[in-house]
Amino acid sequence: MTTLQRFDVGDRLSEMAVHHGTVYLAGQVPDDASQDIRGQTAQVLAMIDRLLARAGSDKSRLLMVQIFLPDLADFEGMNAVWDAWVAPGHAPPRATVQARLARPEWKIEIVATAAVA
Repeated sequence: MTTLQRFDVGDRLSEMAVHHGTVYLAGQVPDDASQDIRGQTAQVLAMIDRLLARAGSDKSRLLMVQIFLPDLADFEGMNAVWDAWVAPGHAPPRATVQARLARPEWKIEIVATAAVA
């Protein structure tokens, strides 16, 4: 039987689960929603870095990323931060969609899946 690990388990969700060598992250949103899209994107990507490190992985091992933006006018600003962050030569498959988020002040939410290093 394969071990399933859950991290930061709450009543509604876990921040992360690891199963069969794959890391699944819940949707990550910014802590400081007063920042613009660049600031919020940087916060979320830093959260992803921290969670992946806890699971024994990193951004070079990303398998799939889904990005949710309420306003597609933020696409360029988000991509500027993303492009500086993504591991060179390891850009994962990615989808970016427009979606209303749970809180109107959030400009971005990212869901990621990665392989354990």
